[in-house]
Amino acid sequence: MHLLRFLALLFALIGILASCAVAVALLVLALRFWPVLLIFALAISLFGWLLKRVGVRITSRR
Repeated sequence: MHLLRFLALLFALIGILASCAVAVALLVLALRFWPVLLIFALAISLFGWLLKRVGVRITSRR
């Protein structure tokens, strides 16, 4: 049971590290090639517009 838990946590750690590496690589790519940064900004604004049109709100509970 301990081995299974260790392997699950190891794969979770590897997944987190891989996703962080992809995020850093995308940031470097976006800063190196400014049209990619423009595409990211347009995609985020389009996603926000789509969420507003559908009526989905993303808020935190306090």
